[in-house]
Amino acid sequence: MVLVSAVRDYINRMLQDISGMKVLILDSHTEFYADFVAIDTYHFALNVPSNHIYMLPAVVDPSNLQHFCDRVVDGIAAIFLALKRRPIIRYQRTSDIAKRIAQETAKLMYQQESGLFDFRRTEISPLLLVVDRRDDPVTPLLNQWTYQAMVHELIGIQDNKVDLRNIGKLPQDQQEVVLSSEQDAFFKANMYENFGDIGMNIKQLVDEFQQIAKSNQNIQTIEDMAKFVDNYPEYRKMQGNVSKHVTLVTEMSKIVEERKLMLVSQTEQDLACNGGQVAAFEAVTNLLSNERISDIDRLRLVMLYALRYEKESPVQLMQLFNKLASQSPKYKPGLVQFLLKQAGVDKRTGDLYGNWDLLNIARNMARGLKGVENVYTQHQPLLFQTMESISKGRLKDVDYPFVGNHFQQGRFVALITVSFQWV
Repeated sequence: MVLVSAVRDYINRMLQDISGMKVLILDSHTEFYADFVAIDTYHFALNVPSNHIYMLPAVVDPSNLQHFCDRVVDGIAAIFLALKRRPIIRYQRTSDIAKRIAQETAKLMYQQESGLFDFRRTEISPLLLVVDRRDDPVTPLLNQWTYQAMVHELIGIQDNKVDLRNIGKLPQDQQEVVLSSEQDAFFKANMYENFGDIGMNIKQLVDEFQQIAKSNQNIQTIEDMAKFVDNYPEYRKMQGNVSKHVTLVTEMSKIVEERKLMLVSQTEQDLACNGGQVAAFEAVTNLLSNERISDIDRLRLVMLYALRYEKESPVQLMQLFNKLASQSPKYKPGLVQFLLKQAGVDKRTGDLYGNWDLLNIARNMARGLKGVENVYTQHQPLLFQTMESISKGRLKDVDYPFVGNHFQQGRFVALITVSFQWV
């Protein structure tokens, strides 16, 4: 068992450095499938390079597209083998690539390798829902204001590691830091907290460390010295953790100020959550003229406006294209037009802005009456509504069909899920 444990530790270190590595470890007690990167308890990634290939027509590069599909199917299979489950599979009707991945995954699990996935049945079968990012192009265009999301957006997280080498003069051991909820209790407790609260929580962390450091300075006896030596590794670990979070928040504060992100984000949230085309056009125009706004933020603002008002104000949209071209010539209007071609209103399945669904209208009215706690985090991704529909058994079969003959089983899952809401 000691040998197996050592091998596991070695493999885990390798997996952090080599994405897409396939590993199967067997002993008398455990079986591990590792064709994915576990980011935290609820998220994983496949680390597929050049994943934009899936947006191109299949005839452009069929071999690369097939390689992309194979990689995704392998990764999904590894996840369910690790969980020892075989899912019911549904997909987004309007996406050819989602349909293809769903069908190839079903073929692998129910035909080609059916014995490998023949686990003991549970009362409720898991659901694999394959969706296309193009159904919600708004969410990735918005600036983020919770801790983990901000670090990823403004600095970058890759396999739970943050590269700080470009920030400035930092000690060698702080130029690349690990940001993992499994290893960092402070990060686990604060990864979804908003930026304003993070500053106060880090101050509290610093105060606690200073108290410990002060007590360690008061070494008067042999017993005090022995106690300090015993606690030194934990002390050093806490010191590194405090330095890491102070560095991250300090750097992000600089970026927020330099790029005027609080000003930008208010308009982004209005474009994503509220109506009012005239006010939106004026706000975006003013920000495009602001010399403090970065080129990338100008582009994102025009993209958000285009997604929201592509049908309502083509004349104003053309004016914004021209304004963007003059203020940020590195970005061509063709980028925005490509976005609309890929993810415009005619390409999407769901009601991205909650404009037509009566339930969404009522929900938005209620939300408006109650007020919004934080204007920078008003937006909810479309995936939230999709998951809510699944939990209540309301996800439309016509928009998200089942693969194979799992319709009745899927209905049963929906009914069981709904019944749990009332327990």
